[in-house]
Amino acid sequence: MIIDCHGHYTTAPAALGDWRDRQVRALAGDGEPPRPADLRIGDDEIRETIEANQLRQMDERGIDLTVFSPRASFMAHHVGDFAVSEAWARCCNDLCARVGELFPDRFAPAAMLPQSPGVDPATCVPELVRAVEELGAVAVNLNPDPSGGHWSAPPLTDRSWYPLYEKIVELDVPVMVHVSTSANPAFHTTGAHYLNADTTAFMQLLQGDLFADFPTLRMVIPHGGGTVPYHWGRFRGLAQALGRPEPAEHVLGNVYFDTCVYHQPGIDLLLKVIPHANVLFASEMIGAVRGIDPDTGHHFDDTRRYVEQAGLSAADLAAITEGNARAVYPRLDARLRASGR
Repeated sequence: MIIDCHGHYTTAPAALGDWRDRQVRALAGDGEPPRPADLRIGDDEIRETIEANQLRQMDERGIDLTVFSPRASFMAHHVGDFAVSEAWARCCNDLCARVGELFPDRFAPAAMLPQSPGVDPATCVPELVRAVEELGAVAVNLNPDPSGGHWSAPPLTDRSWYPLYEKIVELDVPVMVHVSTSANPAFHTTGAHYLNADTTAFMQLLQGDLFADFPTLRMVIPHGGGTVPYHWGRFRGLAQALGRPEPAEHVLGNVYFDTCVYHQPGIDLLLKVIPHANVLFASEMIGAVRGIDPDTGHHFDDTRRYVEQAGLSAADLAAITEGNARAVYPRLDARLRASGR
């Protein structure tokens, strides 16, 4: 199988955006906030948006299944308070779960959390449990910066996150560390904020001892790990200067990187620097970079081409495109085995 561990519902029906617009307007005193039950989207609308977009490209590229979460830039945890985020997360998670129900062989849902700046992360536990136990989510997205580019939250190693990690470990789901929209004009959302966050998260983990307390916690850092593979020597040197263990020893037992890197030299570097057991296939198709590369004639985000042209052995290629995802996402593996795959 080819398992894409990083997909977002970027093509959701317009009614979802309309619901969110009503919610945001209500924050300014324009009308009453909508309830999650007010969101009306039919199954045929979902089928149309998926079949014409993600599913079509998956078929064209030979991708069998995508782990599918709410649109990252729409999470926007900096908007409103916890109640706003809670209602919004419920709507988005329900919608991704419906995609998984309508296309059970092609999509497995992942969930966002109702994070809010300055609010105890433990408040996210009920939605996490609901998403995993009731909706069948196989993973959860965790935003290390709910403030939207202002970085007011404590590092991921801070004990304030621990109640959330305890439940994540109990449920045995991996975390994808993924920020949302930047509300800071200094940071372009997908060109700067996302990659900054990937790098920042890795450095926080390098500085701390999170995995000593949570040895089975698994974190996926997307977009190829931001700058991490490119500056692996810097991180090794910083670990040495800070009196920390070698990064490979200290974090790679729990941290993984995906292949959302949109050119061949970048993929080649990722696979040369990072152990293949720590790399998961992903494309984030119909995401931040949707155009066609004039140098190749193919979509920038058609990452399968890069991985298959990286000179991997058959065993390493199979691990990156399937085996590693099954190991890191045990609920996904169980879902696949239950269907005979």
